[in-house]
Amino acid sequence: MKDKRVLYVSSEVIPYLPETEISSMSFEAPRMINNSGGQIRIFMPRYGNINERRHQLHEVIRLSGMNLVINDLDMPLIIKVASIPKERIQVYFIDNEDYFKRKATFADEEGNFFKDNDERAIFFAKGVIETVKKLNWAPDIIHVHGWMAAFLPLYLRNYYGTEPLFENSKIVTSVYNQGFDGELAKNTIDKVRFDAIDDEAIIGLENPTYVNLMKIALGNSDAIIKGSEEIPAELEEYINTLEKPVLNYHNMENFSQAYLDFYSEKVLK
Repeated sequence: MKDKRVLYVSSEVIPYLPETEISSMSFEAPRMINNSGGQIRIFMPRYGNINERRHQLHEVIRLSGMNLVINDLDMPLIIKVASIPKERIQVYFIDNEDYFKRKATFADEEGNFFKDNDERAIFFAKGVIETVKKLNWAPDIIHVHGWMAAFLPLYLRNYYGTEPLFENSKIVTSVYNQGFDGELAKNTIDKVRFDAIDDEAIIGLENPTYVNLMKIALGNSDAIIKGSEEIPAELEEYINTLEKPVLNYHNMENFSQAYLDFYSEKVLK
């Protein structure tokens, strides 16, 4: 993996959010590539419960200032960056006052799922892609973690399908047993249709559950990693119908070589 470029796009990353399977792997996998001589970029949302002062986030003026259109509304994109102490790893944060200022990640204090989580996820996906374009950094692999990042494969393959920077990029999506109950907003599919993405590509969004969202992500990916020992049975069955490379679950103690081999022998073959 020496000199290969890997873009990590995740719902959550330690040390900025509490330790989960997603946040841990979204830190450990980039660190492993970094230590193997590869080049990495990490992107995550700048949720309002991330302590900017403690983690020393600062805005990158040259990357900020663009407006992203979400469901016919212009939403300003703010890019912030921080360095993970002792690791020589930078993390880019996608920010917007309306979507990410609230002091929580996915739900309010009563546990109610935010009604605009669909728009937040679409904004995150578009924001990552537009920022990578501004950086002019063509990734060999784009590795997606967590449902908040799950629109990225769909948008990259459809909305940005002719973008030369990503012409040779391979998408890997990790599937976890860490989703959400219920559904995103009922009109999620209309917000994606607004971007002129074919109905055939988003039919599952008629019922925007965690499973259906992940099916769309997996369908637009080149390879799949099982990030949890157990994943929803419906996703397990769906993965079995896809003729794509699949890496079975490896725990944090023994994932490194398995991921390196999978990247180099299956994804980049």
